[in-house]
Amino acid sequence: MPFRDIIGHERPITAIQAALSHGRLAHAYLFHGEAHIGKSLTAMRLAQALNCEHPSSIEDRDSCGACRSCLHVAVRTYVDYVVIEPDQESAVPQIKIEQVRDIEHQFIYRPLIGERKICVIDDADRLTIGAANALLKTLEEPPGHGLFILISSRPQALPITIRSRCQSLRFTPPAQTQVEAALILKREIPPAEARFLALFTQGRIGEALTLDIAALRAQQRECLDLVAPATLTSITAILTSAESLAKADRGGDILSWLSRWIRDLVIVLVGGNPDQLLHLDQLDQLNRYARQADLGHLLALLNEIERTEQQATRHLNVHMALESVLLRLRDALGLTRTEVTA
Repeated sequence: MPFRDIIGHERPITAIQAALSHGRLAHAYLFHGEAHIGKSLTAMRLAQALNCEHPSSIEDRDSCGACRSCLHVAVRTYVDYVVIEPDQESAVPQIKIEQVRDIEHQFIYRPLIGERKICVIDDADRLTIGAANALLKTLEEPPGHGLFILISSRPQALPITIRSRCQSLRFTPPAQTQVEAALILKREIPPAEARFLALFTQGRIGEALTLDIAALRAQQRECLDLVAPATLTSITAILTSAESLAKADRGGDILSWLSRWIRDLVIVLVGGNPDQLLHLDQLDQLNRYARQADLGHLLALLNEIERTEQQATRHLNVHMALESVLLRLRDALGLTRTEVTA
């Protein structure tokens, strides 16, 4: 599939196509932006455009997406195209120096078929120090037939020496309407579900295309049960629910859902755009809570959840964290003073 089938990213794609049509590709690019929004897909499309057997016009350089070369690139079997990425099976996924050394040896030789040897380094911010230093040497004296594409959702974690030797292209999430339209077309789901996924993923189209909607809806229902007045007005119910969710290892997911629900409540409190509400079908309940909720306490609670999620890999006691969040939410909603009125 060619560039024109990518959802969003018009600016970086236009820059790439202009460089292709004028023969001015840089030797190294850094594609950066949020995870799962199309950076890796664009890198693959660039490799296809460079090697396509039936390319489009010179002015609008693109691939056909269907020839032998395009198909080999798509499944990573094209001889002049290689992707390196962290070992996801490792406890701490990293790109090791041996992987970079292997690329160095391959890039000594000219391409066998195409006009460039292409190396895509996905999650490049996970290069070890040794691997980063080895890559830097190659980027400082790049082979004329080489093209390196580094992909990162955390570009600040890359050494500045590497960043400075790459042409940087920033990718931003596609517009919500673009994501919704793509989901309706590609997943064949109703508009309401497409809207739900687009908002849940915040425009991360790659994630939205693969998430299990039924599983997400089940988690959402668990969250809505927790924020119902019957639960939040009962300390016993809060403690029992927190213990049950923690034992089932679902505490972390529920904290994320609580954060989304609280954000929706804040949007209602400040008179924000209802189109941005993930829980739009719960608007009546959100409005009832908003009548007596304390905005300052809700914002502080969002910060607490964010800190909790950042510490999730540090043996955090999720059970206690969930209890704390629910009890503080109870206070922020004024449920210690009075129940929500219908």
